[in-house]
Amino acid sequence: MASSCILIVEDDELLREVVVEALAETRYTVLSASNGPQALDMIDAHEEIDVIFSDVSMPLGVSGIDLAHALRARKPHLRFILASGYAKSQLPPMPEGVQFLPKPYRVLQLLALLDAEEDD
Repeated sequence: MASSCILIVEDDELLREVVVEALAETRYTVLSASNGPQALDMIDAHEEIDVIFSDVSMPLGVSGIDLAHALRARKPHLRFILASGYAKSQLPPMPEGVQFLPKPYRVLQLLALLDAEEDD
C-alpha cells in the first residue's frame, strides 16, 4: 500500500497541530496550511500532495469548498475531504466526489475515511 501525502488546511491552529501530529505518526506524509490562499500556493509547490483535508469555513475569502472548486480542473487526481461543524445540508453544494466529515470528528474517523478510499 503506497503512502499518501495529505495537505491539512485548517485555520484553528490547535486543531491543525493535533491532526498533523496524529497523522504524522501514520504512514502518511503530512503538510499543513492555515488558510486557502496558503494552501493554493502549497499545491503548486508540492506535486506529491494527493489528498486535501480542509475545513469548510476559513478566513481570507477561500473556503474549503472554494479550494475544491479551484483545484478540480487543475489537479483532477486530488482527493478532497471537507470538514465542518455545520450539517452538510446547511452548506453550499460541494463539488462531485468531495467527501464530508462532520465536526467534531476523531482522527480515527479521518483515517478510516482515508484508508477506505485508498483500498477501492
